[in-house]
Amino acid sequence: MAPAPVIRLHPDDGVLIARASLPPGMVVADGVSTVERIPAGHKVAIRPIAVGEPIRRYGQIIGFATAPIAPGQHVHTQNCGMGDFAKDYAFGVDVKPVPNSDLPATFDGIRRPDGRVATRNYIGILTSVNCSATVARMIADHFKNRLDEYPNVDGVVALTHKTGCGMTQNEPLALLRRTLGGYARHVNFSHVIVLGLGCEVNQIGGLMEEQKLAGRLRAMDIQEVGGTRKTVEAGIAFVREALADSNKVKRESVPVSELTVALQCGGSDGYSGVSANPALGAASDLIVRHGGTVILSETPETYGAEHLLTRRAISREVGEKLVALMRWWDEYTEREGAEMNANPSPGNKAGGLTTILEKSLGAMAKAGTTNLVDVLRYAEPVTKKGFVFMDTPGYDPVAATGQVAGGANLVCFTTGRGSVFGCKPAPSIKLATNTPMYKRMEDDMDVNCGTILEGEESVQQCGERIFDLILKTASGQPTKSESFDFGGAEFAPWVLGATM
Repeated sequence: MAPAPVIRLHPDDGVLIARASLPPGMVVADGVSTVERIPAGHKVAIRPIAVGEPIRRYGQIIGFATAPIAPGQHVHTQNCGMGDFAKDYAFGVDVKPVPNSDLPATFDGIRRPDGRVATRNYIGILTSVNCSATVARMIADHFKNRLDEYPNVDGVVALTHKTGCGMTQNEPLALLRRTLGGYARHVNFSHVIVLGLGCEVNQIGGLMEEQKLAGRLRAMDIQEVGGTRKTVEAGIAFVREALADSNKVKRESVPVSELTVALQCGGSDGYSGVSANPALGAASDLIVRHGGTVILSETPETYGAEHLLTRRAISREVGEKLVALMRWWDEYTEREGAEMNANPSPGNKAGGLTTILEKSLGAMAKAGTTNLVDVLRYAEPVTKKGFVFMDTPGYDPVAATGQVAGGANLVCFTTGRGSVFGCKPAPSIKLATNTPMYKRMEDDMDVNCGTILEGEESVQQCGERIFDLILKTASGQPTKSESFDFGGAEFAPWVLGATM
């Protein structure tokens, strides 16, 4: 039997979600027919909603009616807007024991000398400043298609950025150094070079001292080495020397407790909170049950739903950290002349997401149902096992860069509109929310979660399928984005403050 044309997510909802495009006159509920076309993934009202009345999806407020809404009408930006409402943070009331798996799952990882476990094996070239970016890329490019003798090395990658100078020596510099330090220490790098120009604000010596990187990497300043050609030659010589050592690694069976998975979404649509995000949440719960760690981020895309996470915080202190982040973002956006509801992109809205409240409620489903054990600043090292939250912007490359700097050794990325993204040195798994987009972009998508919408499998079954792919990917199976060599250009540290 074909699935119903609409999806009801909660008994208290005044709207249903169109499973496909609905023509006028389509029966969607008892005594309710559409009065206009409802695009796929969009909302249709099933009862009258007066001006100023809350509109609910997932049983939660996603906005308020800005015009009278009749049953059967399309509910979107033309009649739904933001508004203030009281949130009950109820710190810790939903905390519950997390059952451990009787048979912990394993994957084939790379055990480093310090005991940490890698999912990939790269040699990295980082830059202290944009002025050394071209030289870094020249070194990495030399080794393209020249690693056949080193089958256990996944590549030589240059991760460059647009800052490092013309910046204030306080929070912006500290944040950049925290990000670069996280990458310099990243378990998926066997060896790392940091290239500088020599006269930049972000001096390599200061970076190494602040981030305690002495002995972990090779540092070079272009001015000191003697210019572009000499620095490229020195960099190539270092990488050649490192390759033989890097190639000695072997994979071995290790527990899932060695996994730290970054949870991302981009190009979201009205199906994201119905299919891919809750399915990834089911996989997240499995990772945590097996002793691993998942990182939810994108603070602006948690805005309005944070009270549901504070209920899962293991302590009031952890919950208060999350609330403090929301206040910081309110002040930050006001200072910049923006507003939090500006977050849903044109693509998000075309896909059926109306407000940041609606987007946030769907986005947080990626983190499953387990307890919130820690809240971290951008790019801070993740040290707790379980579900943690990291403060990042909603912009995917910047958010994922912070998560990987914090120690994520794998990324899971849900998308409804279709996002192409990689995040070296961590592999990135792409999860499609709907079958039409999956088929259209099959070369880029690793998992089709549209099967949930079509009634072919449950959220839990899809989550188990994602979990299985996570283990295979962590064991070395390439992702679709890796087949296109994504992941170098997407390195994007969060830039704060004025450029001088």
